[in-house]
Amino acid sequence: MSNFSYLTESARVAFRLPDEQRIQKIISEHWIGYTRAIQVIHKLEMLCNHPVKVRMPNLLITGPTNNGKTMIIEKFRRNQKNIGKDNQHYTDVENIPIIFVQMPAEPSAARFYSMLLEAINTPFRRTNRLADLEQMTLNIFKRVGVKILIIDELHNLLAGSTQKQQVFLNLLRFLGNELRISLVGVGTKDAYLAIRSDDQLENRFEPQLLPRWEYGEDYLRLLASYVKTMPLRQPSIITQPSIAEFILEKSEGTIGEIVMLLKNSAQLAIESGEECINLNVLSKTNYLSPSQRRKMYQYELSK
Repeated sequence: MSNFSYLTESARVAFRLPDEQRIQKIISEHWIGYTRAIQVIHKLEMLCNHPVKVRMPNLLITGPTNNGKTMIIEKFRRNQKNIGKDNQHYTDVENIPIIFVQMPAEPSAARFYSMLLEAINTPFRRTNRLADLEQMTLNIFKRVGVKILIIDELHNLLAGSTQKQQVFLNLLRFLGNELRISLVGVGTKDAYLAIRSDDQLENRFEPQLLPRWEYGEDYLRLLASYVKTMPLRQPSIITQPSIAEFILEKSEGTIGEIVMLLKNSAQLAIESGEECINLNVLSKTNYLSPSQRRKMYQYELSK
């Protein structure tokens, strides 16, 4: 194919680069706008534009580990031109509509308020009383016009005792009510279990599930789109049933593992001179599935 029509424009640019540079291109991040991800981003954008009301709508994005949840959030944040990767470039800016934090491993109200203040570079003393941290957070959030608070790793909430979980859920409900902002929770299925323990919060969170991939048109489109970003010098027809099924089974159906397998395979294709991903390359790729990695880890522990 002399016109390299099987590649994206950026991949065509990298097509004639030395092998090491092509490999760097392959292992870099690539956003693929598959159907479910676009739907979730659309939901997030609707929250950005939602008129303020007493009970703002919330979103709960759940799915298996390594299945694209955080990548979707990062893509949404990049799409918002007035927000930076870690809220770090807006200390002196009066408008910060989106705040992103990770749920602490051992959640507490004081730690969470501290993280919220750190997210927008607001100075505070760690010896401040909880009431002071709370008031500072409310004041600064109102001043900078926060619309959405995104909490990643929400399932960490279950690390606390039942009493601490309820205290934290009350805190989330309080923030939503007082600030009239939308809350977005991101995590595994345990995040839903945490929210479900509070009837009022459960009714306010619209669930958005990112399930494991199954063989079908969406999955084949994902493979076809992703392989186009890889500057290999021969076309890789990975949507063939035998290859597509091999990738799905080996990766165990999460997008992070699918991408890791394809990246490793593309790198081997360049290093071996094969220049395309096929069953031979896939079978020789230095990649272990999540189950294989767990077994290896358990074996090492048992020694």
